[in-house]
Amino acid sequence: MNLLEKLQLLGPATCYEPAEEVGVGRLPQSPRAPADLSGCIHHAAMPGGKRIALLKTLLTSACERDCLYCPFRAGRDFRRATFAPDELARLFLQLHQRGIAEGIFLSSALAGSGVRTQDRLIATAEILRRQYGFRGYIHLKIMPGAEREQVAAAMALADRVSVNLEAPNDRRLARLAPHKVFTEELLQRLRWIGALRRRMPGRRPSATTQFVVGAAGESDLELLATTAFLYRQLGLARAYFSGFRPVPDTPLEDHPPTPPLREHRLYQASFLLRDYGFGVEELPFDPDGNLPLGEDPKLAWAREHLAQAPVEVNRADRYALLRVPGIGPKGARRLLAARRQGRLRDLSDLRKLGIAADQAAPFILLDGRRPARQLTLWPV
Repeated sequence: MNLLEKLQLLGPATCYEPAEEVGVGRLPQSPRAPADLSGCIHHAAMPGGKRIALLKTLLTSACERDCLYCPFRAGRDFRRATFAPDELARLFLQLHQRGIAEGIFLSSALAGSGVRTQDRLIATAEILRRQYGFRGYIHLKIMPGAEREQVAAAMALADRVSVNLEAPNDRRLARLAPHKVFTEELLQRLRWIGALRRRMPGRRPSATTQFVVGAAGESDLELLATTAFLYRQLGLARAYFSGFRPVPDTPLEDHPPTPPLREHRLYQASFLLRDYGFGVEELPFDPDGNLPLGEDPKLAWAREHLAQAPVEVNRADRYALLRVPGIGPKGARRLLAARRQGRLRDLSDLRKLGIAADQAAPFILLDGRRPARQLTLWPV
């Protein structure tokens, strides 16, 4: 295969790995991508919000592991491909020079041990940075079993690194990937990343993880308890939730797919933990430890706690404002700034601040009074 043929096999394979800050759902195709690179170039938002054309690809789809859900598992019959580090670096540089790709997300199946695969990922990034002088965005995957020195080397080269935990704990991982070790192979790498970030001067790469949702019988509570720990103890920037989709010729090919709405609710709850000051114990789990699919978890909390105890927006602190549906971190900042100029007395004052005033209305007071509103404001 030539390099383009390899990319056409390995690029779309990253559909199983969500990446970059694109919100809930799949990465949209970049309008710059040629038709023959469909599934390879994506219109992605960086951690700071800037949007770029991102090349997503595997270094190889040849894998020595036999994870039960994975399309790349050892022994599965399909056409595989492998880039040498210099091949992929050269191809990406050509795409970059043509204005097709501005950054790269680089992952890999596990070929010849995690240490060997990590060396090849690092080598690709080193060629881009040191031989070709590329200064744009690089996201490198950290392989199971990678050494601490390799993690440090990847962090010195990348803008973002990530470790796929896949499951929230060792018991659930055993149902997905019986030959992976949750703490020693995976979680320990995230601990190293957190410790190395704290000691790095200047620019520090962000870190993310990914969970496969719905294939191991895990509850939302299990997923979000682990996510909260990663946010608060290890400084994780983002948790991704990839709803399980059955793949033919794998042991889980007959397992039902995960409803997209479950993935959506997990993202909403994850953001409440990361950006809104919520604790796991405050989230509205059902008796089985799952989020109700029928309503936004923030709205469910507000209906229980704020409907009869509305928040006075002219006096509430940032923490209390963030509990109100329709008020996010940006809206809370604008609201606090506007209060220094005068009191807020009408929903129109909130709309001018970019706040979803109709969503907030059932749960707030404006200068001591409940705002006039329609009575059927319980959106999901």
